[in-house]
Amino acid sequence: MVRGRFRRTTRKVAITVAEHPHAQLVRKGYEAFSRGDMDTLRSLTASDATHHVPGNHPLSGDFKGVDTILDYYRRMFEETNGSMQVELRNVFVDGRGHAISVHHFTAERGGKRLEEDGGIVFRIVGDKATDLDECVEDIDKSNEFWS
Repeated sequence: MVRGRFRRTTRKVAITVAEHPHAQLVRKGYEAFSRGDMDTLRSLTASDATHHVPGNHPLSGDFKGVDTILDYYRRMFEETNGSMQVELRNVFVDGRGHAISVHHFTAERGGKRLEEDGGIVFRIVGDKATDLDECVEDIDKSNEFWS
């Protein structure tokens, strides 16, 4: 029998986990939105997509079609004089065409400031978002800000 000493070594191994394509799509969309990159947003959104915005204010409702959705985004930037910022906090996927984003939103408008958490439930078909259901932390606060 051979007896020997074994030396324990610690090696750091980098593990790369591939992110689900639907999470990648959502992240890419948030990055484009933050830059005001409407061309990239158009490429990620189905032509007949709908973005549902909660509340009871001039910017709430159902925005149908990619052109209408992008006009809504432009209007948000205009209404806030470019002060609007969205920080993506997390993305969850189910692998069956749904993704949920969680974000933090800040903006100033007409002497008012809005700072709240929110999220969007995405329906994704292929490599395009087809339906976006937005949710906000405080709907009354959101209504007051956008009214």
